[in-house]
Amino acid sequence: MPGITLLGLGPGDPAQLTREAWEVLSLADEIYLRTRQHPTVPGLPPALKVHSFDHLYENGESFEDVYAAIVEKVLELGQRPQGVVYAVPGDPFVAEATGPEIARRARAIGLPLKIVNGISFLEPVFAALDVDPYPRLSLVDAIELSQAHVAAFPPDVPVLIAQIYSQIVAAEVKMTLNTVYPDEHPVRLVHAAGTKDEVVEEIPLYEMDRSKHTGLLTALYLPPLAEGTSFEAFQEIVAHLRAPDGCPWDKEQTHQSLRPHLMEEAYESLAALDSGDPAKMAEEFGDLLLQIVLNAQIASEAGDFNMADVLKGIYDKIIRRHPHVFGDVQLDGVQGVLKNWEKLKAEERKEEGEEKGLLDGVPLALPALTQAQEYQDRAARVGFDWPEIEGVLEKIAEEIREVREVTNQEELTAELGDLFFALVNLARWKNVDAEAALRETNMRFKKRFAYVEKGAQALGRKLSEMTIDEMETLWQEAKKQ
Repeated sequence: MPGITLLGLGPGDPAQLTREAWEVLSLADEIYLRTRQHPTVPGLPPALKVHSFDHLYENGESFEDVYAAIVEKVLELGQRPQGVVYAVPGDPFVAEATGPEIARRARAIGLPLKIVNGISFLEPVFAALDVDPYPRLSLVDAIELSQAHVAAFPPDVPVLIAQIYSQIVAAEVKMTLNTVYPDEHPVRLVHAAGTKDEVVEEIPLYEMDRSKHTGLLTALYLPPLAEGTSFEAFQEIVAHLRAPDGCPWDKEQTHQSLRPHLMEEAYESLAALDSGDPAKMAEEFGDLLLQIVLNAQIASEAGDFNMADVLKGIYDKIIRRHPHVFGDVQLDGVQGVLKNWEKLKAEERKEEGEEKGLLDGVPLALPALTQAQEYQDRAARVGFDWPEIEGVLEKIAEEIREVREVTNQEELTAELGDLFFALVNLARWKNVDAEAALRETNMRFKKRFAYVEKGAQALGRKLSEMTIDEMETLWQEAKKQ
């Protein structure tokens, strides 16, 4: 009768075929295999006529195309009077793209479906490793991981990466893992688990693409990094701080009470950036992240939003605002990107019913120099800018003249503001961060003035008693330092 039997061939040793699978195979006249490249195949019943879809791998442009073609063919075969037995390595629902899709499509059209489970590759792999996957383990596909830019799983839990079928795939997986794991991180390659050819190699990560045993039945076991190296673990300790058995101070905090801490940590992060000290940057980014996660935890407790909402919101926004990366939009260079960015934001504001201007999205709490530069940036993106830098320089000269000509304090304040604004515009034209530039100058002044103070102390003098020429001499010495 019509119908599909999805059958698992086990991990590779014919002796590991289940009793149910052997009975189905013994009664069948023919079988269709996703691939003959599996050690169980030579041990199938001798009278069984065997077909395979290996030819599709040779002609398909991608695995997705191959799997789609297999699914369509199996569904077609399943509608014959005699139906079809379709067999895959391991189990039809473990690390197997075709099995779940065939089952879903068969049920959707009312085609009879029988599932004959098999021992997956997981059981013999864990036995070879002497590892119990509980309580936590991540299962990852090597092909998907090889195409990723970062390792998208918690690094403080063990990981099993399946289908490392070639040294090329192993090399690509290694490159992705190196975004998180050090070269010397110990890993274990498991080859042909559950068969007479089983091999387990304990090697450093940087050697994982050099194994001569790598093939269709290779998996990688990745031990965890130290406790607390994942975002999830960080969320847990922050939630613990707010829990009944947590910290009295943290439990009392609100969004408003944390506001000054958020601002402080943001400025300390900027100072770390200016210092160029990687260790300091890592530390301050952690402090800043604590403020974000703590505020998200407070919101979660109130039922307002949670960290998943925060992440999903910015994830969707990045994709939406980068159609030239995640879509098929063609843009011309950085300026094209920025103009399209403003266009997309305007469309978002319109959809949300917000009657806001181009500059309304700039936070009023920004430092004045940063705010001025952002205003100018946004205006320039829509063409409101000097055509040449000479116009900027002339504007600065004009503002200096007006500062000289003012007659009262109110006018002086306004004209100095105009001069600062014009100077920021020059910084923008020269691709200089005005806020960072002034901050750096402030730090230089502080260090040099401290040198002058120490010089005065060394002379047994007070600064207030020194002449300007004496202080200038020390100042010039400080500049040479």
